[in-house]
Amino acid sequence: MEAGEGSIYVNEEVKQRKTNPGRAVIWAVALLAIFYSLSQVGLQGAVSPARLQAHGISALVYTAQAIGGSGWAKLMALALALSVIGSTGTGIVFLARILYGMSARGTLPAFLGNISRRYSTPVPATLIAGVVLTGLTLLYLLTSSVQGAFNDLIAVTGLLYAGFYILTALAVIVYYRRRVVAGAWGLLSLGILPLGAAAFLGWVLVKSLQAAPAGQLWSVVGILAIGLALMVMARLALKSPFFRVEREKWTARH
Repeated sequence: MEAGEGSIYVNEEVKQRKTNPGRAVIWAVALLAIFYSLSQVGLQGAVSPARLQAHGISALVYTAQAIGGSGWAKLMALALALSVIGSTGTGIVFLARILYGMSARGTLPAFLGNISRRYSTPVPATLIAGVVLTGLTLLYLLTSSVQGAFNDLIAVTGLLYAGFYILTALAVIVYYRRRVVAGAWGLLSLGILPLGAAAFLGWVLVKSLQAAPAGQLWSVVGILAIGLALMVMARLALKSPFFRVEREKWTARH
């Protein structure tokens, strides 16, 4: 997820910011689809589907042990631990940039947009992002096992991303509504496909919520409640100009 959207979140230094981040996201999603497909084919080629499903929590470690023994399994576990550390650091950077961008538009307190003269980074936003992510991780660990905590975090993140992509697909249709009705290609690429993707993800989201345990459901409810509270604060207390921006639409000059 983060790899696909990083060029949008961290784009202050990007050349041609109106086009290059979007192209990078498309390329990233295409490459990730290839990598994920190859990894799934590789895993199922190494062990049987039944055993792979039985060891779904530690599929990579189990597969490495099946192929090369305990030594390779330990090496794979180390690689996974390092990847989690790297992913956490990347998540802090992305969240900090999001907080920085929102503060610059008045939807969060202005101090989150302060830039360090020494490091040229949003220090307050980075510190808060690190504290929030660490606090949430500790909360999950205190109320569950390590395995349960990671399962819940991954599941809740997936639910939130599904909702995010549904809204993104609908926003694409609204923004390009003139092109949707202008011809067959626009109708297919900017109307039918995004709407179909939103419908499919909506079905996945509903089914996932129906099967989710109470802890994950309450996590989603809590995140939505905090988001709504921040939105009300931005609208009424901070009086952000964001809420006065006219809804955009695609025109030929774009």
